[in-house]
Amino acid sequence: MVFDTIDKKLLELLQADSKQTNKELSNKLNLSVTAVYERIKKLERGGFIKSYVALLNKEKVAKNFSVYCHVKLIQHTQEYVVSFEKEVNQLNEVLECYHLSGDYDYLLKVLVSDMAAFREFMVKKLTTIRHIGSTHSMFVINEVKHTTAINF
Repeated sequence: MVFDTIDKKLLELLQADSKQTNKELSNKLNLSVTAVYERIKKLERGGFIKSYVALLNKEKVAKNFSVYCHVKLIQHTQEYVVSFEKEVNQLNEVLECYHLSGDYDYLLKVLVSDMAAFREFMVKKLTTIRHIGSTHSMFVINEVKHTTAINF
């Protein structure tokens, strides 16, 4: 599949606002509506576009307390890793989970309403997962930069 500068510009425009019509995109790219439609379909089929989502305002939905939580497992066996990953995937408060190298095994991005909700999450959910040796949490004071866009 050929991936050119027009495809990159199209992806940038879609990342900024995926609700733009093909006509709006065609005007910005100096292409026909059909050409834009075909390029979008090609990018979807090629796996460049995974999905289309709505990004919510955390304050409006009362989920504006962000926490990054490091997790260390007691052992690094396949059973413990698979078990932890399966269980953490069931936790709605966890938006992201990364398996890391370094002092800790995982980094979780947790979103809740406030400190009390985070404590409840820790006590009733996260620390009930077997095989966790320790955790270390950091609370977001101010979000300096947040983007979902990948630039080219």
